[in-house]
Amino acid sequence: MQLNDKKVIVTGGPTREWIDPVRYISNASSGKMGIAIADAFYNKCKEVVFVHGPIATSLVSHKQYRCIAVETTVDMLNAITQELSPNCIVIMAAAPADYRPMTKSPVKIKKTSETITIELQRNPDILKTIAQLKKDRSEYSTITLIGFAAETTDVIQYGKKKLIEKELAMICINDVSSAEIGFSSDYNEVTVMIADGQIIELHKMKKNEIAESILHIIEEKL
Repeated sequence: MQLNDKKVIVTGGPTREWIDPVRYISNASSGKMGIAIADAFYNKCKEVVFVHGPIATSLVSHKQYRCIAVETTVDMLNAITQELSPNCIVIMAAAPADYRPMTKSPVKIKKTSETITIELQRNPDILKTIAQLKKDRSEYSTITLIGFAAETTDVIQYGKKKLIEKELAMICINDVSSAEIGFSSDYNEVTVMIADGQIIELHKMKKNEIAESILHIIEEKL
């Protein structure tokens, strides 16, 4: 795949789903992997856009590509869909929250009992939504979707399932149960699975090196 004429949309970091004005559901994603990917593609592509959840502002304040800050999973989906264009590449390295509270309390919830029940509803699946847009709108049929699967058990099995269910061109599977390559680490270790069945192991490296390897795989294999 030639990248010099491509727009690339990269996502990174977590999202937040608010319970009340001071509490939210989120995860430990730092956004570092997404930033490393956006950095790697910046000098190779026509345009790079980085859509990120709440992360340290120092990580993106000096970037020369466009950075779009969002908060919730729905916000992230809306930001991505507004950036979609024919032939673009979407690399979903973010870790958006799968569920959100059914209702957000307008005031801080007080400690009144030993237990509390919060009813959750499922968030839209961003990659599945874009995959459906590819089917529904002919101008989006040429979009390339690349996902990440951050797992803690049966990582290859779950990654392969996501590759198929979300109709991806490629997925990068990593085990975030290890502190050495977890969310906040500067290192990662990834199994790349391509839709045609090819599997490429990227052993422990710095995230910027992983990002460069992912770029070369996209150039050579997709």
